[in-house]
Amino acid sequence: MTSHLFSPLEMRGLTLDNRIAVSPMCQYLADDGSANDWHLMHLGQLSMGAGGLLITEATHVSPEGRITPRCLGLYSDENEAALKRVLDFCRTHGVAKLGVQLAHAGRKASNRVPLDGGGGLPADHPDAWQTVAPSSIAYGDWPSPVMLDDAGLAKVKADFVASTERCQRLGVDVIELHAGHGYLLHQFISPLTNQRNDQYGGPTENRIRFPLEVFEACRAVWPKDKPMGIRISASDWVDGGWTVEETITMTHGLKDLGCDFVDITSGGLDRRQKIDVGPGYQVPFAEAVKAATGMTTMAVGMITEAQQAEDIIADGKADMVALARGVMDDPRWAWHAAQTLEAETAYPDQYIRCRPDLWRTSAGQWAAPRK
Repeated sequence: MTSHLFSPLEMRGLTLDNRIAVSPMCQYLADDGSANDWHLMHLGQLSMGAGGLLITEATHVSPEGRITPRCLGLYSDENEAALKRVLDFCRTHGVAKLGVQLAHAGRKASNRVPLDGGGGLPADHPDAWQTVAPSSIAYGDWPSPVMLDDAGLAKVKADFVASTERCQRLGVDVIELHAGHGYLLHQFISPLTNQRNDQYGGPTENRIRFPLEVFEACRAVWPKDKPMGIRISASDWVDGGWTVEETITMTHGLKDLGCDFVDITSGGLDRRQKIDVGPGYQVPFAEAVKAATGMTTMAVGMITEAQQAEDIIADGKADMVALARGVMDDPRWAWHAAQTLEAETAYPDQYIRCRPDLWRTSAGQWAAPRK
């Protein structure tokens, strides 16, 4: 039996052994943006057998771009050194290729850690900072952001570029920019949060301009043989918001700039969203973008079962699947999916003895001990 899920995928000079990615999952435990032992444990275990590509949680390009004071960053030498320790471990002992998601939270920054209740920090809180956005429109009752002027736009772009250069020094295989879930680049593309009257506001082609400029600037300093992609929320799930048709338009523009894949998610921008959640509920967005653009796409959203993931790839709905909660529950998800689909997948040398064919017979019985 040949598995589509466990077939290789080539992007530029990178070959992924399978079509399974570990989605970025915020942990809210960094120290001034720096990874620590939690990240070593979290990413280290996932690098062993959760998927062929492991992407870090949202890794912010500036202190003010963090969602919370405990979010991961890549804006200082200390951040870079701390993340290097984690990625070096994953590279040495794991089997996954390594990606970093670069992000800026925009108006959804300066937030309480979710385990502390979440929500925007009051402006007078000692850990709070002034947020920025395309327009001075608050997220619900959170403090209002300052609209980015020319200098602010230039700084954001420069911060993304500087973090991209840090990724190169770290030997990262893949970069994904974050333009989803209501964060800064998503705030630019949606008419609900972008009400500018300059070249970055108004019609779709203007609203996508700044994210495309950021992507182009990052792509220019990223090695030509390494892939770079982007996560996009394909729908705001709010009347009058960003649409899948606009996502297709943006994807065409990204393709022209050398984008290698789009990671298609949805929502996160507006509290009025009404989302119909269920198994594979976001897959149709990825399918629509792939069909209209030919871009390599990644599907996300309640993908939990091996056969479900296999069918998504086999049916041409997406080129990859990305899992979060499923691999938190089972950090060896790819191993178990391969067993279900009768496919081959990589094991770290230290764990090779647990590969089923080495200790069980085809009938599921215990194999004879080796002498």
